[in-house]
Amino acid sequence: MDLGKPLGSVIQGSLSLGLEVRLHPDVSVEDMRVGKFLVVQGMRSRFFCMLTDVTLGTSSQRILANPPSPEDDFLRDVLAGSGTFGTVNLSPMLMFTPQEHSRQPREVILDGNTSLASFQAQSSESMELLPVKTIPSHFSQVYDASDRDFRAVFGWEDDPTRRNFAIGQPLDMEVPICIDLDRFVERSNGVFGKSGTGKSFLTRLLLSGIIRKQAAVNLIFDMHSEYGWEAVSEGKQFSTVKGLRQLFPGQVQIYTLDPESTKRRGVRDTQELYLSYDQIEVEDIMLVRQELNLSEASLENAIILRNEFGKTWITQLLNMTNEDIQMFCDEKRGNKASIMALQRKLLRLDELKYMRNTCPHNYVGQILQSLDAGKHVVIEFGSQSNMLSYMLATNVISRRIHGSYVQKAERFLQTKNPSDRPRQLVITIEEAHRFLDTATVRQTIFGIIAREMRKYFVTLLVVDQRPSGIDNEVMSQIGTRITALLNDDKDIDAIFTGVSGGQSLRSVLAKLDSKQQALILGHAVPMPVVVKTRPYDESFYREIGDTSWDEMSDEEVFAAAEAAKADLGF
Repeated sequence: MDLGKPLGSVIQGSLSLGLEVRLHPDVSVEDMRVGKFLVVQGMRSRFFCMLTDVTLGTSSQRILANPPSPEDDFLRDVLAGSGTFGTVNLSPMLMFTPQEHSRQPREVILDGNTSLASFQAQSSESMELLPVKTIPSHFSQVYDASDRDFRAVFGWEDDPTRRNFAIGQPLDMEVPICIDLDRFVERSNGVFGKSGTGKSFLTRLLLSGIIRKQAAVNLIFDMHSEYGWEAVSEGKQFSTVKGLRQLFPGQVQIYTLDPESTKRRGVRDTQELYLSYDQIEVEDIMLVRQELNLSEASLENAIILRNEFGKTWITQLLNMTNEDIQMFCDEKRGNKASIMALQRKLLRLDELKYMRNTCPHNYVGQILQSLDAGKHVVIEFGSQSNMLSYMLATNVISRRIHGSYVQKAERFLQTKNPSDRPRQLVITIEEAHRFLDTATVRQTIFGIIAREMRKYFVTLLVVDQRPSGIDNEVMSQIGTRITALLNDDKDIDAIFTGVSGGQSLRSVLAKLDSKQQALILGHAVPMPVVVKTRPYDESFYREIGDTSWDEMSDEEVFAAAEAAKADLGF
């Protein structure tokens, strides 16, 4: 299409319901796609809009009653534009009103919610993008967005004033769509989509951008071993894609809870990670109560045991005989049947390869040292990827790391010394609805992190295919949502929880392709946008990877990695 040529005219609309645009006769309705980015030139302001619906219209019911035959091209051409026409619905997102003395871009949040946009241009251009407070007049002309429009709204990756990262391109243009990584990491975020839509690839893109731009340090709980070394690419032909360790050998460290599985996959230079029973608290057991099939009575007796034995309560319980349990119940008013059931079910923890009675080495402290040194940490689960194993280890490790960050943040608030400021930390978890559903969100550290936002410099990147399973209060705190195709109405509703004006975008989300398309909205982008996501391939590796390692041999790479570990005291 000619970008300077008008596509249609505004014929009616409202601020709440959007604009109705009648297409010009020479514009094919088939060129209009839901999610397209269009611009309306009003009398005073320029409106940036998203196309949310496409319809066909006729000027007379007689045409519908007696339509032209399929072979009568002449009559169809005569009717086109007058008797028959196409209309599109637009949802205005931002507006720009030229002024004599343009002020610098400022941040505007709508209604105090996680709104459709932060209304701040992601570029250095002298242009103030504001929330839409009015609509253009009748017969205002509608145009395709130009490269300059995209750059003015979404910025460009090489902007020296911002940490912008190109996440993809518009559906019908080859121009980058960027997210502001500084704004992205300062709040918790989500990657959503049904199974098979490429959530893991999207997550790898985002994590690669954060590492490349040094926006934060990452702690990634890699349930299916997809982020650390390499992962299987989807498709008919078997192939693999590089993980973060291959892209950034000097910046990413892999810890494994299943060393044997990691060695079988040929992953080298990994750190073993173990947990002990004295690190598990009753709240961690509450989180996995469904996996262990624990009753309320058993959990209540677990609290009695914890109050009596402290951190060693699980070890003490597992070593108790029937007589010991009876004696304990007589003294502490416990319930023998419930304690015996608790003992029997906690024996399942012995099946976890990473569990030990005691750990002489502080592995969580080692991870904290890596994060403090600016290293990104991937924790692989290998064959220990069942939900009991994943939820228990993830909660235990995150709780301790969050506690350390709280202390660091409080010290920084006291001293105001920049050297005491903790590095921004992003924790990535999969199957997030299992941690953040309404029934368990109070027992997990992740619910606390999501509600605290950036208060203690720790945020979440949640990856999930069932956003409807996440507590509404937590969903309302998700700053940026990157959403692939969803079919379930409840999941679609959940995506727009806490989003002002989200109803108009439901049709956009429902019409996404099943592969390599996503709707991005929230804190890190000025307005919602549908993108064709950036390919995760050899070209991306060259653009994003740690190029200083490319010319080194494998021996040199691993020697440098060993030297980096020695610097950290490992």
